[in-house]
Amino acid sequence: MAQHKSAMKRIRRDARQTLLNHSRIARVRTFIKKVDQAILAGDKAAAQSALKEVQPEIMRGVTKGVLHRNTAARKMSRLNARVLKLA
Repeated sequence: MAQHKSAMKRIRRDARQTLLNHSRIARVRTFIKKVDQAILAGDKAAAQSALKEVQPEIMRGVTKGVLHRNTAARKMSRLNARVLKLA
């Protein structure tokens, strides 16, 4: 257990930030699931609109530091490729 006042404060801050990061990651995953469901249903219009909604969310995850930029680029690229295959 931490003994210094600053170390105890850091533990409290880390706990708050961890909760916030988990909620941000969960939000991104939810948007990705919407695209996946539209792709599985075969609805190209819904998949394209869901893709347009997920892209800013993924990039917001990058700016907030919960996703690496290359991970975000890979996810967007793969989702886009799957939506384009629905033709």
